[in-house]
Amino acid sequence: MIDTSVVLGKLTLKNPVLVASGTFGYGDECLDLVDVSRLGGIITKSLSLKPRIGNPPPRIVETASGMLNSIGLANIGVEKFISEKLPVLRKLDTKIIVNIAGSTIGEYEEILLQLEQQDGIDGYEVNVSCPNVKEGGLSFGTECDTTAEITRRLRKLTSKTIIIKLTPNVTRISDFARAVADEGADAVSLINTLVGMAVDIRSRKPKLSTMTGGLSGPAIKPIALAKVYEVAKAVNIPIIGIGGIMSANDAIEFLLVGATAVQIGTANFIDPAIGLRVIDGIIGFCEQNNFKSMCDIIGAMRI
Repeated sequence: MIDTSVVLGKLTLKNPVLVASGTFGYGDECLDLVDVSRLGGIITKSLSLKPRIGNPPPRIVETASGMLNSIGLANIGVEKFISEKLPVLRKLDTKIIVNIAGSTIGEYEEILLQLEQQDGIDGYEVNVSCPNVKEGGLSFGTECDTTAEITRRLRKLTSKTIIIKLTPNVTRISDFARAVADEGADAVSLINTLVGMAVDIRSRKPKLSTMTGGLSGPAIKPIALAKVYEVAKAVNIPIIGIGGIMSANDAIEFLLVGATAVQIGTANFIDPAIGLRVIDGIIGFCEQNNFKSMCDIIGAMRI
């Protein structure tokens, strides 16, 4: 038997495969399609303090080896999440990590305080790096002092695992990882989407209503791997790797360069059950290489 468990702060996952925020709904929409109990965890769609309608369409565009999105953090708000979604999530046999996003630091605090009063939440992923909202979003994630302050203030409000989701749209992502680690973050997740754009040459107009959006999918995997490797050399807290994972081999690359866990994002739009095949593939890789646990893979890239 292979020990597939990994640890993120105070949180132990049964395996290192999670589904990324914004790609699996709130976690209850795919229950008829996927045995979610086999996942290491579900990271919910981002929650804001109040409901958000998001950006106007068109807000998703397919690109070569990827996807641009400009959803604008459309969501039902924390109160409706607590009343409508959380009762279902509490019954699932997997870890529930709630992704939160605010327009101000005070909003992050208020969201967390409301969620802290509820059972069934195992941890929080703090989105300071969304590139397609006007307030907060990327501006928080590209200011190291602000990112550190958000971490410091949220750390005081909970003993649960806090994961800070970092943007690649900065000069040195490792500086941000060090800053949040120093302020008590239990883990970091990276990377969020890259700023991108697509143009319709017939109309001569941007394909997204907001002109630019976040690029995800296989096109960004080499960048994501490099960023995870950079951060792994800079901090001692766990890293969750994100970016273009479409197969078990992709996920294993992230583990080898230093990620403790991975998130599957864009691939969920193609096949919501892709995470289960990634888990099986990682186990198969361990068996073939006589690895007894995830610790044997993490950071095991040969140089």
